[in-house]
Amino acid sequence: MSNWTTVTEFLLLGFSDTRELQILHFVIFLVVYLAALVGNLLVLTVVTTDHHLHSPMYYFLANLSILDLGSISVIVPKSMANSLLNTRTISYAGCVSQVFFFFLFYSADFAVLTIMAYDRYIAICKPLHYEVVMNRRACIQMAAGAWAAGAMYSAVHTGNTFSLPFCHSNIINQFFCEIPQLLKLSSSDTYRRELATLVFSAFLSLGCFAFIIVSYVQIFTTVWSIPSEQGQQKAFSTCIPHLIVVSLLLSTAVIAYMKPISDSPSLLDLLATVLYCVVPPLINPVIYSMRNREIQVALKQLLHRLILSKNNMHIFVL
Repeated sequence: MSNWTTVTEFLLLGFSDTRELQILHFVIFLVVYLAALVGNLLVLTVVTTDHHLHSPMYYFLANLSILDLGSISVIVPKSMANSLLNTRTISYAGCVSQVFFFFLFYSADFAVLTIMAYDRYIAICKPLHYEVVMNRRACIQMAAGAWAAGAMYSAVHTGNTFSLPFCHSNIINQFFCEIPQLLKLSSSDTYRRELATLVFSAFLSLGCFAFIIVSYVQIFTTVWSIPSEQGQQKAFSTCIPHLIVVSLLLSTAVIAYMKPISDSPSLLDLLATVLYCVVPPLINPVIYSMRNREIQVALKQLLHRLILSKNNMHIFVL
């Protein structure tokens, strides 16, 4: 029998059956979501409105902010709504959409982070070739490639997962539709095909991570030879946050997707999922953008223009 006729909805993990704790979960996720929303929208606004930031590094930062907004918006609002409405259900179509769009944003996010490491490598290790290598056309092609690869990668995972019959249960021990949890519900031996795809994805991600590490080893080697202490600090302030973001993203995702799935809800599963789903979109604007001096200056100028225009509007009304 087809899985479309067997399962019409799934039951997601509730953080608690106590109404007060459900409201607390809603409030915490609301604060986190709004903080991520505001932070990433500020980065997007500053990068697009300040012509001084129209460079490859900030172009990729803007793409990263869009992807972060997408990945957190796919899962957090639904979890908030379930807590507020005291329900656990998500439709079959909603679950398919969550899996597809989350994998699209997440994989494209990691691809953009890899491209950003390459951008920093060219900028610091081969500065004379930077404008030739990282020209406008090349940047657009690399960003488009990251989005296209994310879409294809997501389509493969989503197709493999939802081609399986879900006959045993429809209870997902996670607060969103996560592929390992869905595979556990399948009664078919063909789930090994998706497991093989996940293992291949893990090796691909580790390959990207190795590329990033090699790039930064060469960057740090070059930076140490810079006589200017200010130049060293600027290079490290750009590179260290990038490494932190990538390491957090990859390590928590590997834990979530490669470790055996327990039969009951696990605190480790929940913590790993929150760390790779919710935390990066929240901290990326802070540790990767807002600590950047050029973005700080552009943000202050934007706020100054907004205040000035508001005052002028007030005077005009009077």
